[in-house]
This record gives sequence, C-alpha cells and structure tokens, in this order.
Amino acid sequence: MLPNFLLPEIVARKDGAGTEMELAAGAGRPVLLTLGITNSIEQESLDVAIHGSADGQAWTDKPLLTFPQKFYCGTYTLLLDLSGHPEVRYLRVQWKMSRWGRGEPTPLFGFYLFAQHTEMAACAVA
Repeated sequence: MLPNFLLPEIVARKDGAGTEMELAAGAGRPVLLTLGITNSIEQESLDVAIHGSADGQAWTDKPLLTFPQKFYCGTYTLLLDLSGHPEVRYLRVQWKMSRWGRGEPTPLFGFYLFAQHTEMAACAVA
C-alpha cells in the first residue's frame, strides 16, 4: 500500500534486491519514486531499477524504470507510469554497485526508496 518505503534506508556493500510491495487498489496508477542517497564513498556508482510482477513471484526481466546511474548523495525523483502495465500488482527494487580506484574495493552506499501515488497532469501539445 502506498505511500510507503519500497526500500527503507539501508547501508549496502553489495548488489541486492528489496522485498516486494503490493500496489493493491493503486495498480495501473502513476507512482512517484524518490531515491535518497544518504551515504557514499568516492569512486563508486549505484544503479537502481524497479521491476514489476503480477503475482509477487515472477518478475519482469526488463526493469519498468531505471534511475540514471548515481555517484553522489542527494535526493532524486522519477515518475513510474503504470498505466501501460495494468497487470503489475507488485513492485520491487534491485540495485547494483561498483567501485574503482585505490583503497577498499568494496562499495558502500546508504540509500532508501520511497513510493507514493500521484496524479499525472495532462499536457496539451499545440
């Protein structure tokens, strides 16, 4: 049920995936996703993707939405339009990390992902 954390704040050192979140009556509606990165170290990147499922078991091979690759702390927002995916009843976040350069080779990111329903504004094109 939204609004809620799709991923509560964590500190991760390797690739992973969150637990599924049921959309319930909000299936097919636009979802505003806010990625907050609260901790990072230099020379690393974070890739965050959102996958969907009709049953909470079988997940889309291709992400429904992917955030642009991130390197720094900050708050980033994207709109996930589910109107073209009425079968999607569950969402799940997956992430991949990489680190390069000198020092500790293991990446470290603190981050969260918040989801809430929103209404898309209709735009007229002249």
